[in-house]
Amino acid sequence: MDKIREYFEQFVKLNDNDWMFFKSKLIKNEYQSKTTILKIGQIENNLSFIEKGSVRFFIPKQENDCTFNFSFENQFVSAYDSFITQKPSIYQIETLSNTTLWILNYDDLQDIYNNTEIGNTIGRKIAENIFLAKSKRELSLLTDSPEQRYINLFTEQPRLIKEIPLKHLSSYIGVTPQALSRIRKRIS
Repeated sequence: MDKIREYFEQFVKLNDNDWMFFKSKLIKNEYQSKTTILKIGQIENNLSFIEKGSVRFFIPKQENDCTFNFSFENQFVSAYDSFITQKPSIYQIETLSNTTLWILNYDDLQDIYNNTEIGNTIGRKIAENIFLAKSKRELSLLTDSPEQRYINLFTEQPRLIKEIPLKHLSSYIGVTPQALSRIRKRIS
């Protein structure tokens, strides 16, 4: 739980009262690998912090799933668009490894916004970071070649290369597993 405070304090100093109030709302939950956390059509009611493990965001397809995001330890995970609109999600979230989450539900987050000095600032900073990550990914898909996207992953997020199955990585950078194998051979 201290990792969450450390994460927040990258942006803003928390006083002990605000932290205790926030901390009292968190629920710890553990998931086995390949557990679906959120299904298509469900409304996301949680904003969760990953203490241990990894998850992927994807759209299930008959042939190959379309994986479009990953989250790891010390990051937040949520179908954030569904969370803020309280409308059904159009994608799923699944654990890739045994995962421990600290969960904050929608109503408790609203309570934090209303009853702490720093809640709104923290919420804004999390939303800004989610926006920046999504913008960077979208620009990469529009401007970088698949090979450059793979190189970017390798330099910016090496744990993706080590921990994520090839079929999910290839979907994430927008190529077939066979094309990703060729890219990897050219680079090595």
